[in-house]
Amino acid sequence: MPARDLVLVLIVVLAWAGNFLTSALAMREIPPFLFTALRFALLALPLAWLVKRPAPGQWPRLVAVCLCIGVLHFGLSFTALKLAGDLTSPAIVMQSYVPMTTLLAWWLLGERFAWRTGLAIAVSFAGVLVLGFDPIVLDRPMALVLMLISAAFLAVGTVMMKGLRGLDVVSQQGWTALFSVLPLLAISAWLEPGALARLPQASWVAWAGALYAAFISSLLGHGLYYVLVQRHPVARVMPWLLLVPLLAMGLGIAFWGDRPGPRLLVGGAMVLGGVLLIALRALTRARSVPPAEEL
Repeated sequence: MPARDLVLVLIVVLAWAGNFLTSALAMREIPPFLFTALRFALLALPLAWLVKRPAPGQWPRLVAVCLCIGVLHFGLSFTALKLAGDLTSPAIVMQSYVPMTTLLAWWLLGERFAWRTGLAIAVSFAGVLVLGFDPIVLDRPMALVLMLISAAFLAVGTVMMKGLRGLDVVSQQGWTALFSVLPLLAISAWLEPGALARLPQASWVAWAGALYAAFISSLLGHGLYYVLVQRHPVARVMPWLLLVPLLAMGLGIAFWGDRPGPRLLVGGAMVLGGVLLIALRALTRARSVPPAEEL
């Protein structure tokens, strides 16, 4: 990967890792589902004018992808981050969507993988179990459960997204924002009563977190990621993205008071190691294995 693209990767990593810290700070004042709705409302303002219509017959798939990723994945992931009380464990557990996506692609799309990828998947899920016995995680088990469910919805949305045709990243982000705002507001009204009325009282820190999530993490981060995967195989970019949870852990230690214990570190290493092996196997296949053969 040329130096120019490495710089772009690092910008993506910084944008996404910083989102854990800025969002956690914002959610001290704004509850998770309302925060997610605010993120997408802000994102929809510039993108609503740029979205393209999907191809005929693809509206149901597009709506399902938007609800899986925009409402269920982001809403639950921010809820898990709020409940966790640390940045490290949510950032690591989020990566479990990679083995989940591989398994779903095998089950739903018939994509095959060899035993090495299967072993990497098993290591990743075993790492989640090890991580779950860390005292930080054991104190708040619902955060781990919700983050795993969130990752599962991201995996479902990712697999379904493979069937979408003719939509660029701007349109995908724009439609996700447009379709997600009202359901998120409805969920917030149900689970977070009075939160919307208290929103004008939020400080600049909370609003800065929402603006960061919308424009730095989503618009800049995902936009540059789309540029990178246009130039390189996804498997070549993915190993670099494992820097996101590592940097998020560093931010958590420096600014949030995280003190990850040995079980969290060992389990996290297993999760990220399994994800790295999956990515490297995919890259090997992209480089040298004919399409008919297994990963």
